[in-house]
Amino acid sequence: MDIADWRRKIDELDRQIVLLISERAAAAQEIGRLKRSTSLPVYEPNRERVIFDNVRTHNPGPLPDSELVHIYERIIDVMRALQKNQLASRNETGKD
Repeated sequence: MDIADWRRKIDELDRQIVLLISERAAAAQEIGRLKRSTSLPVYEPNRERVIFDNVRTHNPGPLPDSELVHIYERIIDVMRALQKNQLASRNETGKD
């Protein structure tokens, strides 16, 4: 494959990643709704450790575990913010 072929492959992979991240965000929103109804905190460090362990366990490479965990730290930060914003906006409007 030449560079153009590899770039097309990366573009397709990026489209798949976007869809998966969107799916993950929708799941995080649903979890946020459940947390709100059960008064659970948005930040759950034990759950985050489980996620990082899962990522490391299933990492086939070539990224080192530390780099993959770094990516997931950012993903989790964004998902947590999504839950907080969702909860805050619902609290402000009184809507569920």
